[in-house]
Amino acid sequence: MTTNDTTISTNLSENQKRLEDIFSNCEDLKVFPWQYGPDLKHKAFSVYFTTLVQEKSVNYMKKSMQDLVPHEVGPATTISTKEVINFFNQNGISSENAVLVDRFNQAVSNILQGYIVIFFDGWDKVLSYSQAEQINMRNVTEPVSESVVKGPREGTVEQMKRNIGLLRNRLQNPNFKIEKFRAGGATRTEVAFGYLEGTVDKETLAEFKKRIDSAKQGDILETANIEELIEDSTYSPFPQYRTTERPDVAISSLLEGRIIVMVQGTGTILICPGLFTEFFQASEDYYHRVIFSSFIRVLRMAAFFMALTLPSAFIALTTFHPELIPTNLLMAILDTREGLPFPAFLEVLIMIFFFELLREAGIRLPRPVGSAVSIVGALIVGEAAINANIASPAIVILVALTGIASFAMPHYSIAIGIRLLQLPLMILAAVLGGFGIMIGFVLIMLHLTYLRSLGQPYFSPLTPFRPRQLLDVLIRAPLKSLWNSPRRSDLQSKSPKKVW
Repeated sequence: MTTNDTTISTNLSENQKRLEDIFSNCEDLKVFPWQYGPDLKHKAFSVYFTTLVQEKSVNYMKKSMQDLVPHEVGPATTISTKEVINFFNQNGISSENAVLVDRFNQAVSNILQGYIVIFFDGWDKVLSYSQAEQINMRNVTEPVSESVVKGPREGTVEQMKRNIGLLRNRLQNPNFKIEKFRAGGATRTEVAFGYLEGTVDKETLAEFKKRIDSAKQGDILETANIEELIEDSTYSPFPQYRTTERPDVAISSLLEGRIIVMVQGTGTILICPGLFTEFFQASEDYYHRVIFSSFIRVLRMAAFFMALTLPSAFIALTTFHPELIPTNLLMAILDTREGLPFPAFLEVLIMIFFFELLREAGIRLPRPVGSAVSIVGALIVGEAAINANIASPAIVILVALTGIASFAMPHYSIAIGIRLLQLPLMILAAVLGGFGIMIGFVLIMLHLTYLRSLGQPYFSPLTPFRPRQLLDVLIRAPLKSLWNSPRRSDLQSKSPKKVW
């Protein structure tokens, strides 16, 4: 569209014709003509989508405009269109929900966003009112995926404006910056990213802006689209950014120098960068006593290694290293495996396959049915497999423990990475035994140390080793120690005292 094409015409009929051409076959678009001035001889029309705007708001806008003319501009019996135009050009728009637009493409964009746009005959500008959006939004409730026993219970919603308000209410600091842009493509989705000036690393912020600029032109529907467009390694099984639906988690990330990304239409907040150790932390860790939070965090670490290595360790021990198993336990395992037609590798592979299938079915089915199918299905399949001599009881227990350990991860994305790495470790264990598991771990560690998240070392602060940042990794240090960390001290020295 050229510059001339974006100019608003002073001819009301021409503007209406252009709108009808642009929004042809849009049955929910309504053009509402009305009059004002002496004997209502001056013409105007409001244009809006009936699916985005309440009808009563249109009538309210019309009445407000008709009342404004005699009160602010002049007597209704003598007022002219020129005087109305001069009034708005000189005084602007008094309503906080209205803007004056002088480009046709901007007027079209406002209509698509749910504005009421008013065209006047003889004026090359339009009034655009943003009040009275009709779309019903989900109320602020506790996030289902991040429920807590102790702590705040508010979660983000699909309305980005409300989410920013939730964050502003918690972090009342002028250094909290929010920058917005509109994505390209057909969706024209509004995207915002925030950071805490003086706390965020300048090089990391510059790298983020460079990557986000290259991702602006696509159709962005969710924060997951941005995550994939700006991540360092698309094919890595490990997530390089965290997501949350909790305002308190987003605020704590900002205090640690992270960048958050929000997209209109989704309640998920993207946190950049995301380090490996942060995926074992939960918001509830900071609402319990230090000793309990540290114990739970160590338990999650143990669950990570259990979910990753239990199947491959069983295959390696029973196939290559039976001498490492206590005699009584070995005899019990051999008794349960007597008469089974499959080797340990295939047996574990089949049971994990059915377990993953049941888990996926439980997620996709309606909630009342899904939980029953996943629990009853697991019991029935496990019992039937044992009775049919397809799997041993030890394998069923092993697969169940592996699944339970993966459920202990506070972030679903890291649990998916564990599930993906189970198969190559099982293959290495079936071919090379314990030596194969060792090779697999070396490869995983090499990948973790090489991986970057927004240019930052993914395995930090373990490699490179940064002892001063280990206060909140394997264990959770007391809050006083965390508040006195280098980043927090820097933040407080650069923020106005009255804010804190």
